[in-house]
Amino acid sequence: MSQLKVGDVAPPFKGVDQNGDLIELAQFSGKKVALYFYPKDDTPGCTTQACNLRDNLASLTNQGIEVIGVSTDSIKSHTKFVSKYSLNFPLIADENKEIVEQYGVWGLKKFMGREYMGTNRTTFIIDEKGIIQEVISKPKTATHAEEILTLIK
Repeated sequence: MSQLKVGDVAPPFKGVDQNGDLIELAQFSGKKVALYFYPKDDTPGCTTQACNLRDNLASLTNQGIEVIGVSTDSIKSHTKFVSKYSLNFPLIADENKEIVEQYGVWGLKKFMGREYMGTNRTTFIIDEKGIIQEVISKPKTATHAEEILTLIK
């Protein structure tokens, strides 16, 4: 599936977060959602991005934005990541790659001359009606919350 674009209906999803709670897009109806996909827990870029969102969560929620992270890591991995960095939002464990494939962010990557399949760092801003309002491809990990806030104003 190709990646979704602005104006598309956000695919409904269900997944389990670091606490074992079921998280689904439908429960956020009437709210804006920053659904962010990242490659791997506790790696430099992913940690920087998660900590930036953590540190700016109040500003995001004040603008009516709920933050949800998704990676193909396990619940156990997410639990350690959340605990280590005191993350304050849900991280969905998409081990079966259902959500990353629905959103078109699972694909070929290159690193140090090696090609492999993985999650392409991407954030979807979904409006209150479930429509994709913005797509941030290759977000800036150190200032991601600010990117989101700029786009929704």
